[in-house]
Amino acid sequence: MRAALADRLGAPVVATRTATAGFTRGFAGVLTAADGSRAFVKAAPHDSRLASWYGWEAAILDRLPSGLPAPRTRWTLADSSWFAIALDVVDGYPPRRPWEPSELASTLTAYAGVAAALDTPPNDLAALNPPHLADLAQADILRWGDVAAGREPAPPFPAGLEQRLPELVGLESRLPGYVASASSLIHGDLRPDNVLFGPDGQVWFCDWTWLCRGPAWFDLVTLLLGGHAAGDPEVTVGPLATTGGTRLPAGPTRVSGPEAAVAPAPAVTTDWLDAAFAAHPAAANAPPDALDVTLAALAGYFLTTPTLVPDTATEQFTAHQRRSGEYAFAWLACRQGWS
Repeated sequence: MRAALADRLGAPVVATRTATAGFTRGFAGVLTAADGSRAFVKAAPHDSRLASWYGWEAAILDRLPSGLPAPRTRWTLADSSWFAIALDVVDGYPPRRPWEPSELASTLTAYAGVAAALDTPPNDLAALNPPHLADLAQADILRWGDVAAGREPAPPFPAGLEQRLPELVGLESRLPGYVASASSLIHGDLRPDNVLFGPDGQVWFCDWTWLCRGPAWFDLVTLLLGGHAAGDPEVTVGPLATTGGTRLPAGPTRVSGPEAAVAPAPAVTTDWLDAAFAAHPAAANAPPDALDVTLAALAGYFLTTPTLVPDTATEQFTAHQRRSGEYAFAWLACRQGWS
């Protein structure tokens, strides 16, 4: 496969800058050829789920509207039982955590353009028949109902909030109905680590594997949630290389036993998050409680999934899911006045 990649690049590979961060175990890195050309390459065994995801992402990137700030597919390659995609290289860096005001403003402005471009998606992109968020919610995202029914183990609640389970079930149950009528397309996995700032200040949106039909306000919630961890210590994991680069909070790994039931909710000041959501064009037609409904659903999803680590995931996955769930719960609790 290495030889095949060199042949496809047109010159021997003389440097590889590997992205050691992220949440999937496939290869990801910037390859530099002897003639100076570069490509960001993702690769995985051809019979793996990762290879299927990479192929799907390549098809999506080929069909995104012209001018959308996303790295484009250069080519795909299957050889020696491996599959690879090569993308444009973006020499960028992810947003700082917690959100820095100017970076957040730039990202939100750029996403408004993305949301507008995907509100009426081009025919060739729609023809891929991406899944609908309503179906994804019913099949995988909604977890509190399963917890209440005993079909899913209860995650560790923030101290004193175990009695809020009925309210969480009621809130998350509205999500499928709220998103069912959406005909627009959304990124589906819009987190700060899927955002890059180029040297010229251009905002790029990366990792389009989870494109789906849904309202843009769902993307907006996940974007704000992923970067709001005020006061949370950071760890920079590995070299930041194009779409594989990310910075992760230094969150806990999963614990079991009595300690797991007393995990405190992080201290969160959410007024500015509420204001950012309400002011964004993507939220203009959102139901009045769309933010609460989405936060409830995401809190349940993130807090229960650390016990179900897929074989495609890296060791950072558990901490990411746990901390994301804690932040979603804390933001919701602030909005609901729970204590």
